[in-house]
Amino acid sequence: METDVTILIFLVLVNQSEKLKKKETTMADFVQSTNVKSAVRKLASPIADVAAFNTIVQSVITDNPFACVAYMTAGTSHPPVEKTRESYTAKIVYEDANAKSVGTASDRYNTIAGFNAGVAATLAAAAITTAHTGTAVRQPDSETYAATLRCHDVNGEIYMVNFSREQVTLTSYSDDAIRTQVDTWADTVPALA
Repeated sequence: METDVTILIFLVLVNQSEKLKKKETTMADFVQSTNVKSAVRKLASPIADVAAFNTIVQSVITDNPFACVAYMTAGTSHPPVEKTRESYTAKIVYEDANAKSVGTASDRYNTIAGFNAGVAATLAAAAITTAHTGTAVRQPDSETYAATLRCHDVNGEIYMVNFSREQVTLTSYSDDAIRTQVDTWADTVPALA
């Protein structure tokens, strides 16, 4: 009788194991529906300063060199090209009388106007300079700038063009014609060489 119970338990376990295997093989799989790509253009030298950076980004918004089109999503109208994110980081070093670094400051702003005002305020802040026991010196070569533009292609794709001082990145596109168009435009901008 003990053997019969053992065999019965074994058969129940085998049956449950077979049911689990069937469930495993009938589960749905992810199937690729699009082929989203990204491309990076590394710049030969960093974009000179925040004004040059802004000129490049604004020219894409204003001139629409990629021939993007306006669109509507979730009841909201969007322009052909729109800035979705931006960030500007100022770097200040405090130096003593021997030009030795005695302190640093790094401030991030979400607009160029804020960046420019913040840099001016930091450089003029006597109390902070005194606290650092040095002279405030701006370090423009160490500053970082970034902006993301959302573009709506005539084919319906929405893709991003991300600018930084060192590179331009194109993301979330499928059609290689988009990359070609952005690359062709970038070839006409000396700062993006």
